[in-house]
Amino acid sequence: MSSHQVELPSISEKRTTVESKSDVRVQEEDPKDQDEHEVSGKGTWKHAAFHVTTTIATPAAYAPLPFALASLGWPLGVSSLVAGTMATWYSSLLISTLWRWNGKKHVTYRLLANSIFGLWGYYSIAFFQQVASIGNNIAIQIAAGSSLKASKFGHSFPLGINTSDAITYYICVPLWVNGLCTFSTIGFAGTTIGVTIYNGKKIDRESISYSLQGSSSAKRFAAFNALGTIAFSFGDAMLPEIQNTVREPAVKNMYKGVSAAYSVIVSTYWLLACIGYWAFGSQVQPYIVASLTVPKWTIVMANIFAVIQISGCYQIYCRPTYAYLEERSVSSDTTNSSASVFRNRLVRLTFTSIYIVVVTLVASAMPFFVDFVSICGAIGFIPLDFVFPVLAFLKAGKMPKNRVLGFSMRVVNIAIAAWFSVVAVLGCIGAIRFVVEDVKTYKFFHDM
Repeated sequence: MSSHQVELPSISEKRTTVESKSDVRVQEEDPKDQDEHEVSGKGTWKHAAFHVTTTIATPAAYAPLPFALASLGWPLGVSSLVAGTMATWYSSLLISTLWRWNGKKHVTYRLLANSIFGLWGYYSIAFFQQVASIGNNIAIQIAAGSSLKASKFGHSFPLGINTSDAITYYICVPLWVNGLCTFSTIGFAGTTIGVTIYNGKKIDRESISYSLQGSSSAKRFAAFNALGTIAFSFGDAMLPEIQNTVREPAVKNMYKGVSAAYSVIVSTYWLLACIGYWAFGSQVQPYIVASLTVPKWTIVMANIFAVIQISGCYQIYCRPTYAYLEERSVSSDTTNSSASVFRNRLVRLTFTSIYIVVVTLVASAMPFFVDFVSICGAIGFIPLDFVFPVLAFLKAGKMPKNRVLGFSMRVVNIAIAAWFSVVAVLGCIGAIRFVVEDVKTYKFFHDM
């Protein structure tokens, strides 16, 4: 990410949610008052593209795609990948359109949901956003730990380190590497694609099988799990927050930013997914880097890129949880007294510390990478990035005046909402089944 990049809004900025212990209400400001206090974003469409690419295209999103294709087979796997791409690109444009749909700026997903669906929409999105954010951070921390273990850092220990140790060490990666995360996204994708092609050519092609593995029941659950994995790979839980950093015309700039980001995502996602499956067939590992064997130095490079990029993404996905907790815990005292300032800082420190410890413990205890990826995709990202945008657009009544176009969009929106609701259920079933099976044969905090 470039050094001049606009930062996402701070968690204490422009809050419109007020809460007491017994009553919660989302305040609606007068449009004139709101305009007077609003701070316009300064980012260009390029900054939006950087943010969207960074939050979506993580190593944890790239890495399981070949395994997902191996669980579905070529026809269903490729069609599911294309459908996921087109559906999330379309829904991202819808969210960008709705950002100021009623004349008021909605700077978070939760406030946007509240403006369209009311209080139940606010709490529904808050729940799904927390599942997506926390689940994503568990999954990417497992991925980072796996990469850290496989890098030279892991081999520098006399007896080596196991996956759980590496996951714990990862949290100590300095935050200054966040500025390199966009470069590392492209570096990880490019390096992994190149090394995968090299490995694929070295392997005896006659030994590679593309048939689905296991019994009929195992194949079905693996396919369900793969659907959740693909959904995870396109997850972005913070589009309105990103749009708030973009200068006017924010909607047009966001359109360009999202489309530019998806051009990078499509060119790398589709390529890595197909090449990874081609190279290793049904034996491909859930974390594609684990399937690579030579040359060693390029594998180390890919793992280093992964750790750097994930460190930036981890901080971004902490923000929804931090913001939600702060809204309910930080004092609203406007006097800025020393006692109030100290209390607020102590609350933030306590919550952020607890969050990091809990996520690290869960990831270290149960480093089931593809299982968390699928659960997070099914329960978190599908409602946020597939279902909510199309239903919100229908509810907001922002359809084009052209009858044919308006009717076509209604049909498409309803079809997306219906189909991906089914995918969410199937993905969740597949993921839970995988977790149950893994727990039977795994001891907590042991190596994978």
